[in-house]
Amino acid sequence: MKVHAAALAGVPRSDETTPAFASDAIAGLMQHPKQIPPKYFYDAAGSELFEQITRLPEYYPTRTELGILRARAAEIATILPRHAALVEFGAGAATKARLLLDACEFAAYVPVDISGDFLNAQARGLRKDFPHLQIYPVTADFTAPFILPDQVREMPKVGFFPGSTLGNFEPHEACRFLHGARDILGKGAYMLIGVDLEKNERMLYDAYNDAAGVTARFNLNVLARINRELGGNFDLSAFTHRAIYNRERHRIEMHLVSKRPQTVRLRGRNISFRSGESIHTENSYKYSLDRFIALAKGAGWTPSASWSDPGGMFSVHALRS
Repeated sequence: MKVHAAALAGVPRSDETTPAFASDAIAGLMQHPKQIPPKYFYDAAGSELFEQITRLPEYYPTRTELGILRARAAEIATILPRHAALVEFGAGAATKARLLLDACEFAAYVPVDISGDFLNAQARGLRKDFPHLQIYPVTADFTAPFILPDQVREMPKVGFFPGSTLGNFEPHEACRFLHGARDILGKGAYMLIGVDLEKNERMLYDAYNDAAGVTARFNLNVLARINRELGGNFDLSAFTHRAIYNRERHRIEMHLVSKRPQTVRLRGRNISFRSGESIHTENSYKYSLDRFIALAKGAGWTPSASWSDPGGMFSVHALRS
């Protein structure tokens, strides 16, 4: 089931994430260079825009990973424990989880996402489509420790982290996330994780600079969210989206670039921008298979299996703690 998340986003509300959002936004915008953590992309409107991105012709990761999961679902099912709880970190629309729920004998599904409205709407649709599956949505920042529902505590656990979101972390942060996921899931748990691979730079550039401008709107939405939830006065027309590939660091970088000198007011603070100064909003690291395996081992996971598409653009890994 799809939800019109943009409509949900229009409803003003006081959210428990607001204090953290405010402190993180102010701290990041006071730094040099300026930055905003990418987890704040995903309010209801941002989640809906990202779902649009996944359907763009230039954006290869989603369709490539879906192809791997469809082709290998039966094989994946033989590796994972039966009657386990599938815990998805950053669930979004749960499109990929549906493939696993169809192919594997899971007893429960625990979608975890920071956007509570979007998450709960998706959970309602899943309950209709999987009436015999226990579904326990958890509204939480999956980059920080959270507690699993009591109902799944005694079940075997399978973590699921698709979509190459790991690439949004700095390498040391990715290692910390994998450590934290292992602690949350517990000893003997499995983890299925999607990892975007190094490839032709033109393909990477096009994937983050789509012709329809959806990625630009997704990037700018974080400023709209600051205005809406934190009382900022960003003029969105005074910023432009920029995505570049940093060859030395194996990553795509997304920025919002100020078109002119300007001052923005946020929570009683003046934040000044020079013309051409940017807010660094996201990185997307691309890995070789060897570099990812070394990262996983360094975080205490044991690689069990991995799968890739014929073109070697994307990979899915099964790890065990």
